[in-house]
Amino acid sequence: MTKKIVVLSDIQHPFEDRRAVRSVIRFIGEYQPDEVVQIGDLMDYPQPSRWSKDTAEEFKGSVFADSEYAVEKFMEPLRAVYDGPVGVIEGNHDERPRTYLAKYAPALAESHAFDLDVLLRFEDYGVTLLPDFYDFTPGWVMTHGHKGGIPRSNEAGKWALNGATRFTKSLIMGHSHRLGIMSRTHGYDGRGVTLTGFEVGNLMNMSLVGYLKGATPNWQQGFGVITIDGNHVSPQLVSIDNSKFVVDGETFRVA
Repeated sequence: MTKKIVVLSDIQHPFEDRRAVRSVIRFIGEYQPDEVVQIGDLMDYPQPSRWSKDTAEEFKGSVFADSEYAVEKFMEPLRAVYDGPVGVIEGNHDERPRTYLAKYAPALAESHAFDLDVLLRFEDYGVTLLPDFYDFTPGWVMTHGHKGGIPRSNEAGKWALNGATRFTKSLIMGHSHRLGIMSRTHGYDGRGVTLTGFEVGNLMNMSLVGYLKGATPNWQQGFGVITIDGNHVSPQLVSIDNSKFVVDGETFRVA
C-alpha cells in the first residue's frame, strides 16, 4: 500500500504568494494525501529578530497579528478541505520570536507565549509540531535545513545532497528556497547505496520581501510530493511556473 506526503516549505506569512498558497491548498483538498508536512518557515516574523534589533523595524508590525493572519490564510483553509495528519517543523524564521524573547527577556520566555505551536494554535487545528529532524520513513529524513551543519551550495538540490551525505540518509529540506533533486551513489563491485537530496522550493511572493531590494534571487517556487511504497521512496518535484503546476500528469492552475 502506497503512502503520499505533500511537503511544503518557506511560505513565510505575511510574505506568501497568496494565489499560489490558495491553489496548493485546493490541490491538497482534491489530492487528499496521507500526510501534509510544512518543513519550516511557515512564518516570516520580521520582528522581533536579531536583524531588526535596535532599528525602527523592531517596532513595526505584530507577532500576534502575523500569527492570526497565518491562521486565517493557511490553517483554517487547509483544515476546511483536509482532515488528515498535518505536521510542522520549526524553521529559523518561525523561531525568531521565541529566541528573541529568550535572549532579551528570559523571564518572560518561561511563559512559552511566543512558541510557534502556541502562536498558531496548533492544538485547535490538530497540527503536530514535529522534531527538527523528522525520520518519516527508514533511510529518509526531513528537516528545515538551518540545523545539522549542512554545507551550503547555490545549486538547487546540492545543499540537500550535502546534508544527505553528512547524515548518511536521504534528505528533504527547505531553507534554500530552491527546487531541485540530486542523488549520489556509493559502493563497490557494482553494488551501492544511493542517497538523495531534495530541496522543495518556496511559496513566497518575492515582490513583498523588502530585504531583496528589487533583486531576483536564485529561488524557485514549488513543493514536493513523496510516494512511499514499502522500502521504495519516490520524490516528485512540483514546479509552479506560468500560473500552473502538474502532479501525476494532471495540471492545476494557480488562481
